[in-house]
Amino acid sequence: MIINIKTLAIIFFAAIFVTGCKKEEYSFGDLTAPSNLTLSVAVAGVNATNPNGDGSGLVAISASANSAISYNIDFGNGTKLPVSTGVINYKYSTPGTTEFVVTVNAIGKGGTTSTISKKIKIFVAFEIPAAIVSSLTGGSSKVWVVDKDAPGHVGVGPADQFSPIWYAAGPGSRDACLYDDELTFSKDASNNISLSVDNKGQTFIIGASAAFYAQSAGEICTGLSTGGTKKLAFMDASSGSTSAVSTMIQFVVPGNGVMAFGTGGTAYEILSINDTNMEVRNIGIDTNGWYQKFKVKP
Repeated sequence: MIINIKTLAIIFFAAIFVTGCKKEEYSFGDLTAPSNLTLSVAVAGVNATNPNGDGSGLVAISASANSAISYNIDFGNGTKLPVSTGVINYKYSTPGTTEFVVTVNAIGKGGTTSTISKKIKIFVAFEIPAAIVSSLTGGSSKVWVVDKDAPGHVGVGPADQFSPIWYAAGPGSRDACLYDDELTFSKDASNNISLSVDNKGQTFIIGASAAFYAQSAGEICTGLSTGGTKKLAFMDASSGSTSAVSTMIQFVVPGNGVMAFGTGGTAYEILSINDTNMEVRNIGIDTNGWYQKFKVKP
């Protein structure tokens, strides 16, 4: 009888021990991934005139799904962000017209995911440095003329240098048609800059550029249309220049690109500029570096 009581006691305490050490079990419930995932991507300012947006780079992104706890968004430009609501206004900053793939991962219970992607093409306007906008336009509009009294107001040198080491014109030594041109730079409310060139009917062109301008000969003053008012496209300079020799900003003049002196080049790098003086450099059709100096019209 004593033995039986001891046996029962051992069995009782063993049962308690086993019950106390039993591992608790947890359940996540249904681990089905988020369903009915949708994605809306709206580029700001899209219309018939601006099919890729207004240049602001702003995009409204909205994702939604059943049973989603949160969202991860990959903007296609190397940036990824967690967005709890799936809704965000994002600004792209790469200048020019670029195609991106926006990808959204909707996250559900236990880390389950559903994915959706959408391709967008967006135009981002280059942000012109405020100091250049101010100096070039005076805040609205400013007229510039060739600085004929400055040494090297026209010059030429090798494309891999940043000074007119081959030739620099002496004061007043060039053709008269070069000195009566008036260049008007104007800005709008969005800081877009336009150029209107009044060449008084003639522009001096270098010999190598004659065919480019549909002329029979070069090294002459010739009748040339400057094309009216043209919106300039600004961008980082492509020359490999440094801040020691340049602002490292350039602009492209649409059409034939004439800006007082015709070289066959249409992109002008601003080497230096202040409120009264400016020096630019462009690569002519002859692959040489051409220089011009301007001053604000007195």
